[in-house]
Amino acid sequence: MTIWFIYCVLGAVVGILAGLLGVGGGVIIVPSLAGLFAYQQFSPDQIQHLVVGTSLASILFTSVSSMKAHHERASVDWGIVRRMAPAIVVGALIGSWVASHMSTRFLQGVFVVFLFSVAAQMLMKESVQPAQTSKPRPVMMPVLGGVIGGLSSMVGIGGGSMVVPFLSWCNVAMRTAIGTSSAIGIFIAFSGTVGSIVFTTGTETLPKFSIGYVYLPALAGIAIFSMLTAPVGAKLAHSLPVPILKRGFAVLLFIISTKMLFNLIR
Repeated sequence: MTIWFIYCVLGAVVGILAGLLGVGGGVIIVPSLAGLFAYQQFSPDQIQHLVVGTSLASILFTSVSSMKAHHERASVDWGIVRRMAPAIVVGALIGSWVASHMSTRFLQGVFVVFLFSVAAQMLMKESVQPAQTSKPRPVMMPVLGGVIGGLSSMVGIGGGSMVVPFLSWCNVAMRTAIGTSSAIGIFIAFSGTVGSIVFTTGTETLPKFSIGYVYLPALAGIAIFSMLTAPVGAKLAHSLPVPILKRGFAVLLFIISTKMLFNLIR
């Protein structure tokens, strides 16, 4: 019961930070679950696989909630979603298959590199919004969709930290880029979750209440409470100094990723 309460608290924090700072829940969920699963003495060889699968499954719920809110404000470009979705699905499934054959240590190393890049991106000044918007080139959609889907499913994130900069670089307005990213995140999370269940190895050592690499008690606590608190974070975004908070959060990510790096090289 105590550990499930911690999962609920984690979900509440994830929801608030996602709504407040616009960051994907995966950058918070993944390192937190890694520590919690180690505390629960799960098999060391499967911890990161369980972390990734559970993170993707929880992101699926929050992505649906976020997409609905953005769709109601007409900030989802469904044309872009339709062009990227097929490659996203294929890429995410391939990423899950590749991850299932990697060691926990290697997957943690990939996530550490990713976390450093997200922190650096958050510390950079935001680019000036273009006066006019244009669609990304159709030929780029399958290629970038596959890469984003594959990397996201490997590290357990919804892909927003890659999709939003890509769409912004293609001169899509920031508000539309964020809304479109939330819709794309559904395909990443769903395909990654399916892959985490289908491409499961060593099922005899999985913890009780697991479906493949998805640990249901953690999923329930995180998904329910993140969906409840995400609107609170969005509301706080209108009254708190978000740029300052974002820089502080980036510093926190640097600390977390540095600690994970030291743990890997010890």
